[in-house]
Amino acid sequence: MSAGTFTPAAGAAPVSRMILAQTALETRMLLRNGEQLLLTVIIPALLLVLFSTVDIITVPVREGSVAQEPVDFLAPGVLALAVMSTAFTGQAIATGFDRRYGVLKRLGASPLPRWALMSAKTLSVLVTEVLQIALLTVIALALGWSPQGNPLSVALLILLGTAAFSGLGLLMAGTLKAEATLAAANLVFLLLLVGGGVIVPLDKFPAAVRSVLGLLPISALSDGLREVLQQGASLPWGDVAVLAVWAVLGLGTAARFFRWE
Repeated sequence: MSAGTFTPAAGAAPVSRMILAQTALETRMLLRNGEQLLLTVIIPALLLVLFSTVDIITVPVREGSVAQEPVDFLAPGVLALAVMSTAFTGQAIATGFDRRYGVLKRLGASPLPRWALMSAKTLSVLVTEVLQIALLTVIALALGWSPQGNPLSVALLILLGTAAFSGLGLLMAGTLKAEATLAAANLVFLLLLVGGGVIVPLDKFPAAVRSVLGLLPISALSDGLREVLQQGASLPWGDVAVLAVWAVLGLGTAARFFRWE
């Protein structure tokens, strides 16, 4: 037996392996956090069940269209809400406190590159969204939902929405103090829940306000998902363009101004 038989092979693991390991860690931490589960899973599911079974909202019907059940209007909006709750609110709060406690600083000094850490956080968001969408879809189908449209169009809208909300969440987490991020992220979540076309149709708002609300990423995502899943449209290019602009602005600004300490 040679002297070097048990000599360890020094060096960092491949970046791909580090990203997967960090993604698994981020996902486990998210799923173990009761507050985050309340925000990302329980609240959207409760809203879907409540507003689908209780006669609270009036489902808008386009001229020449057949009247549909409330769940047909609500399900796409709640899916958009789930994306926002994870990619924006949940990620902003978690990253903000990681930054406050020095976790990001320490990880930034490790062999894991900073871009790989952000990639792992994004992948963790996508994994969580898959679980959210699967659960909400099962609940909506049990309530009588009849989705239409192309699944690839739905996937593109969700990916663009994730990129847009992720950029905005990282921008908030990387520039504000953790406590300010916690308050601001939850406030924005509540405001967009009410004014983003998730539960309350945008046509209930005055025309001047509606034109502004329609440019928000949550409005574009929920409206785009409805166009596909409720109306059977191929791809709502207007909503795609709005989400793409928010994604570029959010991610670009976050990359420019994000502070690791």
